[in-house]
Parts: sequence; structure tokens; C-alpha cells
Amino acid sequence: MEAYDMFLKEEDFQLRELLREFTNNEIMPVRQQIDDDHDHKIVDRILEGFVSLGLYRAIFPEDLEGSDMTSAVSICLAVDEVARGDAGISAALGCTMWPWLPAIWHGNRAVINKFGPDFCGDELKVGCFNMTEAGGPRGGGGCDIENVSFKGSKINTIAKQEGDQWVINGQKLWASNSGIADLYLMVCTTDPKAGSDGVALIYVPKDTPGLSFGKFENKAGMQADRNCATFMDNVRVPLEWRAAGPGKDAELFHRCLTIGRLASAAMSVGSMQGIFERVVEYTGERVVANKPIRQHSIAAGMLADMAISLETARTYYLAAAHMFDNPDKYGPASSINTLSRASIAKVYAADMAVIMANKAMELMGSYGYVRDYDVEKYWRDNKEIQLWEGGAQLGRFDVCRGYYDLNL
Repeated sequence: MEAYDMFLKEEDFQLRELLREFTNNEIMPVRQQIDDDHDHKIVDRILEGFVSLGLYRAIFPEDLEGSDMTSAVSICLAVDEVARGDAGISAALGCTMWPWLPAIWHGNRAVINKFGPDFCGDELKVGCFNMTEAGGPRGGGGCDIENVSFKGSKINTIAKQEGDQWVINGQKLWASNSGIADLYLMVCTTDPKAGSDGVALIYVPKDTPGLSFGKFENKAGMQADRNCATFMDNVRVPLEWRAAGPGKDAELFHRCLTIGRLASAAMSVGSMQGIFERVVEYTGERVVANKPIRQHSIAAGMLADMAISLETARTYYLAAAHMFDNPDKYGPASSINTLSRASIAKVYAADMAVIMANKAMELMGSYGYVRDYDVEKYWRDNKEIQLWEGGAQLGRFDVCRGYYDLNL
């Protein structure tokens, strides 16, 4: 029996093998160079490889030569396999797919027909889901925008209708692929007092007048994932570039938050796989007290704990993604219960990835701390996964919301 076959379809196994081979051949040999790839030449070459594989096209409808690959299980498998090589590249990949999901889920052909052909072409195109803000007179900083209990009331980016256009003003922070993307999905509100009905997901192409960007953030890790401030000063786009409409956009946003947490869990699990493979190899080769490190009982116990956390994290994120994909049986993908399950997957996997990197360093000693042995990079990269999408603590609040009424 193939591992995880209770969750995976035949095409998922094929996707996994395709990306495993790609990661081994295209990412592993250069992953130690990525942190110094300030011009992103290495990263862009790898991302162009995904274009050649048809991976970006896969999420689109068949009339654009896609395969309707919007399954959470399939998307999570893709970012899992890539993150084994580099979590930042996995984020850049996933965050190009992510902003397309609302338009595809809702069937917004105005957006799909306008921008889809370029993203399904032979040249690299990058997407960005831009949500987080610095805050404003109603709050809204940090994770407020991802907090479902606020129902959109903390969004400070305002979209006003003028004739047949949206006019958008506001500022965003931290979004993956910001400053380099070809198409942005902006989380806005048409009226903060309207609550969920005011939430508006609006697509903005990169060359729109009034759209500008700050400098790229200088981070501890995740160098393949670009982040900068985004500014909108009377940005004008057609009304039909809104994903859906009042109420529906809030539902789509909640679905995006949920699948984002599932994908975050998968990225952490991919990194855990990379750490585990590296530390098992090292402890099998390194001899201490006349035998390999992994033959010592204390080391074997630590490696067992790593294997336990890896297998439980992967099994749970796949189970939660499977439930996301089957709303008729497990409840709507935008429900609090589904968000709770996705938050369990993300919080657990991200925590375990950082703990595993720490333990791997202990087993490898100073070699675990140097760049030549990769573990320190996994350590730095996964710390950001703990922090994004509302952070570790909002994730825990959302876990609780699936079990009792928590108004935080």
C-alpha cells in the first residue's frame, strides 16, 4: 500500500514524483547559494522551471490548458515537495497560485480571461495575495485583518466605487512576491461599518497608476520570498476585477486563509523532511565513541521523536486538506471548524519544524550551525512560517474557535 493513499489520487502521486525529481535536480544543488542570490537570478531560473512543468497553468480551467488543480491536497503536496529544497521558493510558488483561487472558485471570467492567458503562457508570471496592514484609526495592524471575529472591520485599505471603477487607497505590508508580482489581489473594504459585506478582494495589475512599492525587507531567512510595502494612491481598476461581491468576498477570503494555513503546514513538513534526511545521513556517517552517532541510545531517541513529529504533521495536514476538499461531508471550506483544523495543522507543523531543526543542530554540533550543512537555513526559514498568516497565537485562537465560542 502506498503511503497516504487514503488522501491522494493517482494524479497526486504523479505530481509528487514530478516535483520530487525537480527539487532534487534543480533546487538541492543550489540551495546554499539562494541566500546570497540578491538579484534573484537563481530563484527566477527555478521558478521558470515550474512554468516549463506546467505547474502554474495547472490550477486554471481546461479552456486555458489547465487541469482545474484547485484541490487543497494537490496544492499542499506541491509546496511540501518544493519546501524540502527551499521553503522560500515554495512560498513564491504557492503565493502565485494563492491569489488566483478566489477568481477560479467563483468563476470570475472577467479576471480569468484578462490575466489568465499570460499566467498560462511560456513566460514566468508571478502573483501576490496582499492582505496585512500597518494599522490605522480603527486598528488593523498585525494579524487583525486575518482575525475572523472582526469581520473585516479592521481593514484600512478602502475601495470606493466611482462610475465603472474601483478607486483604491491604502498600504499593505509583508506580502509574499510583493514588488515583483505581475498581478496583485488586494484585500480591501468598501465600508468598514458594513462588516463582512464590505470585504472586497480586488485584482490590480502591476503597472496600474498609483501603485508603488517600498524597499525589500532584509530578513533572517526566506530570501527566495520577496516582501515589501505596497502603496495604493487612487489606484483605479474596473468593477469586474472584484473577485465576487458583498458577502461572497468575505467567504472567499476565509477560504483563502484556511488553505493558506494548510499550505503553510505543508511547507513546514517539507522542511522537516529535508532536516530529517540531512541529520539521519550525518549521524550515520559521524563516529563518536567508536560508533555512529545514531547508534547511541540518546541520539536514537531524538531521531525517533523527529520521525514521530514528521509523520504526524504530514498525516494531519493531508487529513485536514482532504476535509477542506470534501465540504459536503466535513462542512464548508469557509467554516470556523475547517479553519480550526487548518490552524491545528499549521501551528503544529511550524512548531515541530523549528524544534526539529534545534534538535538536529544538537546532534550535529557546530556542523549543524554552518551553512554547508543546510540545517541552519531550514531553522531560519521555518521561523517565518510560524509568524505569518496571523502568527502562532492567532492560530491557536482559531483552533479554539472550532471547539467553543471564543470572542478574541
